[in-house]
This record gives sequence, C-alpha cells and structure tokens, in this order.
Amino acid sequence: MRQSLLALLARGPAHGYELKQDLEQLLGSAYPQPNVGQIYVTLGRLEKSGLIEGEDVEQSGRPNKKVYHLTDAGREALRAWFEETADEPRVRDEFFMKLALAPQSGLADQIALINRQRRQYLNTMRQLSKLAAAEDRDNRVAQLLIEGAMLHLQADLDWLERCQEELEELE
Repeated sequence: MRQSLLALLARGPAHGYELKQDLEQLLGSAYPQPNVGQIYVTLGRLEKSGLIEGEDVEQSGRPNKKVYHLTDAGREALRAWFEETADEPRVRDEFFMKLALAPQSGLADQIALINRQRRQYLNTMRQLSKLAAAEDRDNRVAQLLIEGAMLHLQADLDWLERCQEELEELE
C-alpha cells in the first residue's frame, strides 16, 4: 500500500479518498478494494516518515480535508522501489508444507489434499473468468492483473498434477 500511494502522489497532490478512488479505477474489481481507513493510516505513517507532507485545506460547509504531496525523500524512495526486482520464490508455500507433512502427521491424505486444492484453484479460476468478462475492456491494467492471476493459477494446477503423478509413482 505504501508504494502504491507514493506512486499516485508522484503525479500530483491528492487527499485520501481521491487516492482510494484512483486505486479502484486503475486496478478494477479483481484487486482487493482498499479500505479508506487503511489508506489514511498509511498516509499518516508516510507523513511521519517524511515521505509525504499533508496540508489542511478548508472547505466551505464541510470539514477540512488534508491534501498530501510527495516530498523529495518520497520521490527517491519511490524511485528505489521501481528499481527493485520482485523476488518472491514460492519455497515457503503453505500448501506444500501441508503436503510434505501430511504423511508424518497421519491426519491427512496427500492425494486428498491435492484434490481439495485443485478444486479451490478451479473455483478461483472460474471467479476470475467472470471478473474478466465483467471488467471494463478498456481497463488494460485490470485485465492484465486478472490474466496474470489466471496464468499463476494454471501453473499451480500444472504443479499439482506433477505432485500427484510423483506421489502415485511412490505408492
């Protein structure tokens, strides 16, 4: 959330609710909708750490709103974030831990675990297909997000198939 807000503020000042709307519009319905409370808490932390500054703006007949802008330190932090690669190997996968530990526990069957996980992935794939069909075709960012999630799911399904084949050979 921190980097997303910094990136949105890089284009110009905005208040919290505006940032929430921008995220929703950019990412579409496939991405979990940000909670406005979470956005304001994150903005407060970013301000405290000197990455953004907020300024109270008077509104007639309404409470003041706080408009935030990126500081030089915030711009530098954002630039550094864009330079980082996303290195998240899936070696700490919770499902794999269940699969590996099932025989030792004697409480779960590995093939049953695979089948249950496969059903979950297929249900998620169907939900994403519905989202893709309902999403605005002009919102390429949201379409790419959905497509990426579906490709990851397909890879997970292929991996489950490989696990099942290996386990059945061991029996």
